[in-house]
Amino acid sequence: MNFPTSLAGQRVLITHAQAFMGPALCEVFAKQGAEVVASTEALASDDEVQQVVARAGALDALVANLAYEAPSTPVTAVDQAEWDAVFAALVHPLPWLFKAVLPAMQARRRGKIVVMGSAAALRGMKRASTYSAARGAQLAYVQAVGVEMAPHQVQVNAIAQNFVDNPTYFPPEVQSNPRFQERVQREVPLGRLVSAEEDAAFAAYLCSDAAHCFVGQVFPVCGGWVGR
Repeated sequence: MNFPTSLAGQRVLITHAQAFMGPALCEVFAKQGAEVVASTEALASDDEVQQVVARAGALDALVANLAYEAPSTPVTAVDQAEWDAVFAALVHPLPWLFKAVLPAMQARRRGKIVVMGSAAALRGMKRASTYSAARGAQLAYVQAVGVEMAPHQVQVNAIAQNFVDNPTYFPPEVQSNPRFQERVQREVPLGRLVSAEEDAAFAAYLCSDAAHCFVGQVFPVCGGWVGR
């Protein structure tokens, strides 16, 4: 794949690097010349996040890639434990991460943050109320922080994705299922999954010097699924 932008000399922290878009992000960002700091920590507390960011050193960009297996629970059966677990994994780490990286970016008047979110927050899905709510909180947070950081020349944006090839939500056994293949043809105008490389390349673009004009924006990457 040819990349239109370069991240040469940029140090980028990628969280949950072992899951969701992590493997593809690490590969694509490295190919573009970034110094990738791949974190596999759970990010279960403010202290843990502070340690991860301190070990990473001076950062030019943060890619907040947070993964959690989406529950499939009827709304009337969602209990407090499910709600708390999903928000603990997908929402709570964001303010900890932002608080840890933003002061240095503000001081330098330079920095990028991209949150790898979900289009489940943009289109209703049955039996996904908890997951969709958490992913929606991510996007609302990005929109608010993005406009707050814009005067400091720090760009904060999000990718809201679905039907993107990744090992967490669309592993090989799911993709090989004829019923899933039929669903893709029926629901996704593109007629296929977005490749992991295509998605990661867009995240890399948002972290590059070519993307200074985007602030607090949410970009659907879903093969047209949201627009249907």
